[in-house]
Amino acid sequence: MNKIIRNICVVALTASLTGCGLYQKYERPEVKVENNVMRDANLYANTTDSTGFGDVAWREVFTDPQLQKLIEQGLENNVDIFSAAANVKKVEAALECSRLAFLPSVAFTPQGTLSKVLTGDYKSDWSKSYMLPVSASWTVDLFGTILSQKRGAEMQLEMTKDYEHLTRSKVICGIANCYYTLLMLDRQMEILNDMETLTSDTYDMMKLQKDLRGARETAVVSAEASMLGVKSQKIEMQRQILSVENSLSLLIGQNAQKIARGRLEDQRLPEKFSTGCSINLLANRPDVHAAEMNMANCFYAVETARSRFYPQLTITATGAYTNDLGQVVNPGQWLANFVAGLVQPIFQNGKLKAGLKVAQLEYEVAEKEWEHSVLNAGAEVSNALVEYNSAMMKGEVERQQVEALTKSVDYTKELFQMGSSSYLEVLQAQSQLLNARISQVTDDFNKMQAVVNLYSALGGGRK
Repeated sequence: MNKIIRNICVVALTASLTGCGLYQKYERPEVKVENNVMRDANLYANTTDSTGFGDVAWREVFTDPQLQKLIEQGLENNVDIFSAAANVKKVEAALECSRLAFLPSVAFTPQGTLSKVLTGDYKSDWSKSYMLPVSASWTVDLFGTILSQKRGAEMQLEMTKDYEHLTRSKVICGIANCYYTLLMLDRQMEILNDMETLTSDTYDMMKLQKDLRGARETAVVSAEASMLGVKSQKIEMQRQILSVENSLSLLIGQNAQKIARGRLEDQRLPEKFSTGCSINLLANRPDVHAAEMNMANCFYAVETARSRFYPQLTITATGAYTNDLGQVVNPGQWLANFVAGLVQPIFQNGKLKAGLKVAQLEYEVAEKEWEHSVLNAGAEVSNALVEYNSAMMKGEVERQQVEALTKSVDYTKELFQMGSSSYLEVLQAQSQLLNARISQVTDDFNKMQAVVNLYSALGGGRK
């Protein structure tokens, strides 16, 4: 026994000397992402330091009570979220197995024998023997094989949680975008209703001018065509509203039906955002963090492949209580056995070298994919910021344009009634006003959508 213990100590000492470089922990590589989010930030005045926007709870971003109810319903009923949560539980079970790999495996295998020697008078007694053995086997993790596998499993769990977060974020932002789309379409429908009334009044005015002052028939026909064009747009707008309601109903897990909602002009969303963000901020994005966890998993796969070049020490112990010791009947004796084995791989047809090379290549690929995901995240944040600020500036210009065109419609109608303007000028002014008002609503929606996209790009929706 002392000799065995002494040999184990020698092996452990050898491991401490030859195992230098093993047991390494993953460290994030460097990648340049500082200030890669907003290009030409000086062009946009409405920016400030809001680097924690992605960490804000979604209820604080989307404050509309109707929208909050829809998001809660979607988070509860969406099948993709349910599947993602189930995957997390499966990976947690696999991680628990990898943690238990550090412990010895124990087996209990009771045995019993009943025998009898047949003689002529058949009066011999039955011989009864039994053995109650308990065996244990323990692989000593001298070179970090089990440790690196456990750490890799931990990275897989983090990656699975990231996919759950990603699914949750997509559902939240998808519901928000559909909801704001409905508000935009509702507002555009109101504009079309107003324009229908306006074009109808113009049509009536043209008919009256024809009857009283002998205006051309072409003026009446053109006014009628303009009115019918607005009615046609209303029919298409109603189709779009029903289509978006169906999509939103599917997202929240209910049959297609009318969606209760507020008004576009009553929405209040954050208005100031950062012009740049660091790698730590971009790492909040679930896809970026998942790519990093995949890279870390590949890192530990390299460590596992490298550790297979080193010896493996296995200790096996067996203990048993038996009544069959040296053909002695019912002595009630204990048996014990202790074995330590050391396996050093020498030649395995190049499998160990090939495994290490494959693991290293997979790590290099994972590192490039992570770097690309970081740069892609920065580009998406930049796009959202540019879209938001462009919509803001464009919205202010269009507001002034709508005011000017509204006056133009009033002036041209008065001039036409006085005979100082043609019917074409009236119709043209009305058409320009309609397009400007619809474009203004579209830009308001684009600004709101940019906020939703920015929240998603920064990994929002965790809380």
